[in-house]
Amino acid sequence: MDFEYYEILQVSKTASKAEIKKAYRKLAMKYHPDKNPGDKEAEEMFKKINEAYEVLSDDKKRALYDKYGKEGLDTGSSRGGFDFGFEDIFEEFFGFSKRKKRKTTPYDLDILVKVELEFKEAVFGTKKEIEFEYYSICPECNATGAKKHHQCPTCHGEGSIFVRQGFMSIGQTCPECKGKGIIIDQKCDKCNAKGFIVNKQTITVDIPAGIDTGMRMRVSGKGNEDFDKTRGDLYLQIYVKEDPIFKRRDNDVIVEVPIFFTSAILGDTIKIPTLEGQKEITIKPHTEDGESFIFHNEGIQDVNSHYKGDLIVILRIVYPKKLTKEQQDLLEKLHESFGKEVHHHKSIFEEAIEKVKGWFK
Repeated sequence: MDFEYYEILQVSKTASKAEIKKAYRKLAMKYHPDKNPGDKEAEEMFKKINEAYEVLSDDKKRALYDKYGKEGLDTGSSRGGFDFGFEDIFEEFFGFSKRKKRKTTPYDLDILVKVELEFKEAVFGTKKEIEFEYYSICPECNATGAKKHHQCPTCHGEGSIFVRQGFMSIGQTCPECKGKGIIIDQKCDKCNAKGFIVNKQTITVDIPAGIDTGMRMRVSGKGNEDFDKTRGDLYLQIYVKEDPIFKRRDNDVIVEVPIFFTSAILGDTIKIPTLEGQKEITIKPHTEDGESFIFHNEGIQDVNSHYKGDLIVILRIVYPKKLTKEQQDLLEKLHESFGKEVHHHKSIFEEAIEKVKGWFK
């Protein structure tokens, strides 16, 4: 099969859309006729670059090309209309155009709302009432912010101006009207010249089990209003509160369980908390601080699958902060009962101290 388009743009077959767009921009700048006047080879290369980008930037056309080569493409639709001017390239990448633009809202159509969840709600899922504000076009001034206005004399109502710099035309927001295309003579009373009004709404959303801090949920059609009354999307930015008992690490749950030092020495059977309630574990004699138990598939369910993480129990040895006189006497007797073993450990450290002292002689 012929993968010439990838070679023209100097990208691999697995290149992402962003990589393809970046390559196209670089090459289009290099071979544009305005930058290479009279250079037929550059002009021909520029046409090939646009042809390649037209196909590879379109998912359907790219899939056909990858499978069947150029023969799989409709020549008329895939190769027609490549007469790009330099302003077209700037429109593609920088958002400016000399052509009249579609009227835009004075706000983004999508909304981002922070949603705070309890640890339990995130682990098991829940229904959550979300209260938020959204914008709609002011019905009195139709987003102009003006009760009375006249066309901006600088940009002639376009909202942007173009400055020629060498072979390029650079688009800039009109400094006179700040991109509005009009000069306000009298402010709109209903929206106080903002061009939009604020509305409040409450919706109930199903929060899936396993969701975590940093994840986003999209609620279609609940964003800000466009001129035609259609609405953008509402995005919920999730934040999960910390739990005093359970700590989350991806889909694993970590529980630090305190055990008294005598239980660590003698062994014991204790109850531990789990996401589903509790269970018993047996601690062997001479257990050390930090020893762990792992219970597979008892963690948190992955939000995108049926996979479950693990429950990891870490033991933390706890010592008494205060002792009674009787407890003190008992511990001293216990200490003395170890006899030579205590002095053996002490002598090891004494030898180490003497060795370190020798370093400085």
